[in-house]
Amino acid sequence: MPPLCRHTLIEYHDCDRTRLFRAREVKVSLVAAVRAGHGTIVKSVFHNFSPYGVSGVVVIAESHVTVHTWPEHNYAAVDIFSCSRKLNHAIIRRHLKKAFAAKRVSAKSFYRGRMRKNQP
Repeated sequence: MPPLCRHTLIEYHDCDRTRLFRAREVKVSLVAAVRAGHGTIVKSVFHNFSPYGVSGVVVIAESHVTVHTWPEHNYAAVDIFSCSRKLNHAIIRRHLKKAFAAKRVSAKSFYRGRMRKNQP
């Protein structure tokens, strides 16, 4: 049986810190990346932390995409969780690399919900 979902963890290093400070700008970048990756947006919520940093989630029909930023470390972490093959994780990764002006990106994908043959 095929897996139920795909989960991709992405780390953006050496980003332009000015692009990671404000929830409004991070939201614009993440929403644009999700749309470019063929995600169907249901709702988004973003929050600015004091003194800095942003956390946000874009709920999509295919599941969700989250972001957490640490401008003081020029770093952002993104999780993409999807139950649909139409969501293109690579497009989202590339779009955000450009949006955050990241010099280095690392990513790992996992398939979730693999059912064993004799499992109910």
